[in-house]
Amino acid sequence: MSEITYTVPDMSCGHCTGVIAKAIQELDQAASVNFDMHHHMVQVTTTQTEQAVIHALTRAGYPATLV
Repeated sequence: MSEITYTVPDMSCGHCTGVIAKAIQELDQAASVNFDMHHHMVQVTTTQTEQAVIHALTRAGYPATLV
């Protein structure tokens, strides 16, 4: 597993975090997701690649970039 941090500029509320968490959990059920709403950052611990997570978040409507 690797720990990856992403910036998600469009994340602004609890609904956003729910959608993001769901998208990541659908990609990797064992993933751990932590949010920093103030800085619009998401920290993901997963077995998936960085690009796979970015793709899942983009499909969910929350484009992300690596920190």
